[in-house]
Amino acid sequence: MNALHPTTERRLKKIQQIPHVWEGDRFKLSGFEPNLEQAKSGNGECIIWVDGSEGFVRAMDMVPPEMGLEAIVRTLVRAMENPNSPAKPARPQKIVVQDREIQFFLRGALQNLGITIDYAPNLPLIDELFRGFEEMNNSQSPSIPPSYEKLLVETANQIWKLEPWNFMADYDILAIEVDWGEVRTLYACILGMLSREYGVILYRSLESLKRFRAAVLGEDSMRAMEKAFLTQDCWFLNFEPTEDIEDEVYEDELDLADLPPSKIRPIFGSVHPFEGIRPFLDEEEALVVYVALQGAIRFFRHKEPELSQEQVKAINENYRISVPSESATVESVSVKVATMPELTTELMEMSEQAEQSPGDKGEITVQIRDDLVPKNALITLDLMPWEMIQQLAENRKIYYQSLGVNPAGEGMPVVVIQTTRPKAKAIIKKLQGASGLKGICFNPGEDTFSDMTYDLGILQTNKGELYMLTELDQHHKTLKKWHQGCKITNGYCGLVIAMGITGASRGNPKPRDLMAFLETKAMDTKELGIGVLQLMPD
Repeated sequence: MNALHPTTERRLKKIQQIPHVWEGDRFKLSGFEPNLEQAKSGNGECIIWVDGSEGFVRAMDMVPPEMGLEAIVRTLVRAMENPNSPAKPARPQKIVVQDREIQFFLRGALQNLGITIDYAPNLPLIDELFRGFEEMNNSQSPSIPPSYEKLLVETANQIWKLEPWNFMADYDILAIEVDWGEVRTLYACILGMLSREYGVILYRSLESLKRFRAAVLGEDSMRAMEKAFLTQDCWFLNFEPTEDIEDEVYEDELDLADLPPSKIRPIFGSVHPFEGIRPFLDEEEALVVYVALQGAIRFFRHKEPELSQEQVKAINENYRISVPSESATVESVSVKVATMPELTTELMEMSEQAEQSPGDKGEITVQIRDDLVPKNALITLDLMPWEMIQQLAENRKIYYQSLGVNPAGEGMPVVVIQTTRPKAKAIIKKLQGASGLKGICFNPGEDTFSDMTYDLGILQTNKGELYMLTELDQHHKTLKKWHQGCKITNGYCGLVIAMGITGASRGNPKPRDLMAFLETKAMDTKELGIGVLQLMPD
C-alpha cells in the first residue's frame, strides 16, 4: 500500500494538529441531477470531509466513479492545507469513516502523520448533509406538471419527427388563437432552419416578438444580446442533448439533427422581463402550451406543401384539441392556426435594412470578402449528372435555386463546398439573405512576390457581393474540363453545398449529405470586370 511522498508528509506535519474529529465519506450523486451540475450523467460521486467538532465542510469534490481511492486522499490533503472558508489549515487528531476499505487505505496512506483512522457504521454530520441534499432534491418543482408531462413530451417528440424547421424559417410566424382563459393569440416562431438551435417559441404578444427582433438586429455585443433575450415575453420548447458529446469532431459544431432521437430531450419554460428564464411550467401554462403546439402540429401535417413555398400565402385552419379531463374544466379547446405573410415580409425587410451598411454611399469600391466559405472546407470541381439534379430539385429538404437550365451533355459542371452541417447552413443563410447566387467566376490573380499566377474562384450574389471561393493553379486540368463543360451547358454551372466533411463521405459527399444546389451562370472575367487581382501584403 502506497503512503504519501516524504516531502508531502513533511509539509503536512508542519501544519498545526488540532484535537478535532473529522468525518469523511464518498457517495453517489445519481439522485441529485437537478441540483448538482457535476451529476448530470447520473454516475458522479461526491467526496466530502467534515469537521465534526466545528460542524462545517472543510473540502468537497465531485469525481467520476472510476476514480480510485487516491481521490479521497487528494480531497483530504486539500481539507488540511486549503480548506473551505472559514476553516483554517489544520491536521485532525482523528478521522472517522464508514467504509472499511477506505479505512484501511487511509491507514496506509497517512501512516506517518500521527492521525488515528477509525471506523463507525454511521456518520451523524455527513448523514445530516445527505438528508439535506435529499430534501432539496425532493422539494424541487417538476419542470412539467405530472398530469401534462407525458402529453408534452409526446408532443415535443412529434414536432421533432415532423421537422418543421425544414420548411419554415424563423420569420414565418404563425398566429395561434387559443380560446382559453386570458390567452387569446400566441405567435409561434420556428427555430432550426439555419442554426443549431431547434424549437418553438410561443410569444404572448406581437409587440414582444417585434421588439426582440429589432433589438437583436440593432445590437452587436453579447451583453446587449443577452439583455434583448431577457426582454422577451414567451413560452418556449427547446431541444438539447441528453448527455455531453465528448467526440472532438463536434466540439462547438454539434448539430442535434446528427444525433439519434434517444440522445435528445425537450425543455419547456418561460421568459419574461420580470422573471427572466424560468425552466418550468405550471398547470395552466402547460395546458395552453400543449394546446397551441398540438394545433401547430396538425397545421404542419395538413399544410406542409403550402408552407414549403418560397412565399407562403395567407392560409388558416380551425382545430379542436382534446385536453386531460382530470386537469381541466373542459374536454377540448378550440384553436385557430394561421400564417402571417405581411408580418413575414415586415421581418424580412427589418433584417435586410440591418444588413445594409450605414456608411458613405458615394464612391463604390470593389470588395471581395472571404467570410462565406469556412476554413478547412473542401472545394472540388465536378460534373453532376442530370438525373441527380432532377432528384435534388424534387427534394423539398434541399435548398434549390433554379434558373430553368435545359439539360445538355452528360451533366452540369459544379463547384462543391463540403463542410460541417452547421457551417453549411450558415452558407445557405448568407446566400438566401443575398437574394441568391448570380454567378461563379474564375478570375486571374497573381503573386507579385513569387511571380505565381492563379485562377481565383469568386462567387457573386444577386446583391452584387463578391466572395472568395478557392485558389487554383492556372494550369489545373480539372478547371479546364470544368470550363469545357460550361460551354456545353451554354454557360450554366452549379454550386453544391454539402455536409459530411468529418465523416466517411469526406471528399465524396453522398446524396444524403447534399444540403443545397444552386443553378447559376459561369461568368466571364470581363463580365465580372475586376481585372487581374494582385496579392498584397496585409
